[in-house]
Amino acid sequence: MTYLSAQPQFTTSWDEICYPVNPVWLADLLPDYEIMATDKQQLIVGQPFRGTKTIFGIQSADYAIIPNILIREVVDKLFSDYKLEIKYTSTGEFSINIIFPEQLSIGGEQLQRSMILTNSYNGKTPFSVQGKTLTAMLDGSGLPGTSMYRAVCQNGLMGWADSFSELSKYRSWLKERGQGKEKKQKPNRSAIAKKDAASRKIHHSRQTPELFQEQLYGLLAGQNYKNPTLTTTVYEHFQQKSFGRADEKLLKTLPIPVQLAKQAYERLKQEQRLLDQDSSCWLMYNAVNHALFNARSSLTLNDRYKLDEKVFHQLAASSLI
Repeated sequence: MTYLSAQPQFTTSWDEICYPVNPVWLADLLPDYEIMATDKQQLIVGQPFRGTKTIFGIQSADYAIIPNILIREVVDKLFSDYKLEIKYTSTGEFSINIIFPEQLSIGGEQLQRSMILTNSYNGKTPFSVQGKTLTAMLDGSGLPGTSMYRAVCQNGLMGWADSFSELSKYRSWLKERGQGKEKKQKPNRSAIAKKDAASRKIHHSRQTPELFQEQLYGLLAGQNYKNPTLTTTVYEHFQQKSFGRADEKLLKTLPIPVQLAKQAYERLKQEQRLLDQDSSCWLMYNAVNHALFNARSSLTLNDRYKLDEKVFHQLAASSLI
């Protein structure tokens, strides 16, 4: 089925995305019918636009919604000093950027610490913290990194290299990746206590609102949002890698759709003029990130983040190897 084209919208208010959302069971709507499609049992219905009911998707009986209000309550309980920037689509996907006061200098720019949470009501983008799903974090197969906020173009930059403990190991992984020998990072299972199998389910009927908030609180409270990370080291290398007139040619080699590459090139030139800087790997990555999360496309938010990660690693390879 073709996915609807959507352009991410922007807000700084929780209220824009914390609207009512509930399941509506097909058996209740169609009591006189025997429903044979057991994988599709409930409609996910929200009321985002002044009470207008919107059907975001049809899910199985096991699917449980994570209302954004649950996320808001946990974040507000943990943090008192933060700014909020949200990208969301009319199709029910959300990228929530929690921006902290702490700053780090990357080249000549000041970036702020942030935390990116994703969620969706259409089932297309899983709930995640810094690119890691709750399921992966709870069973120890994935640990969230950090993210940075760049005010110049309102970019939320995910810490795609943070799962590596050292720069040398990341370089080795990039070399293997370039040779088609890419291997997944082994999980650090000692970092997170093992949980009961039932509590690891996210978007599952056994995942109650209370259990979700308890799990999320524990995970977010354990994060360190202040110390430098490996990704910030990679950003420094991005700053030092210049391209000159080869930037348009390099953009065409990145794993993004042609139209997004054109928009990224326009953004790249705009930032060069704005910052009075030559083309660099840093400006190119930010231009691609800006295009990915602001352009109208049939890509889901989850797809956009996957492409952002691929672009990051490809540019890192050109800067570090």
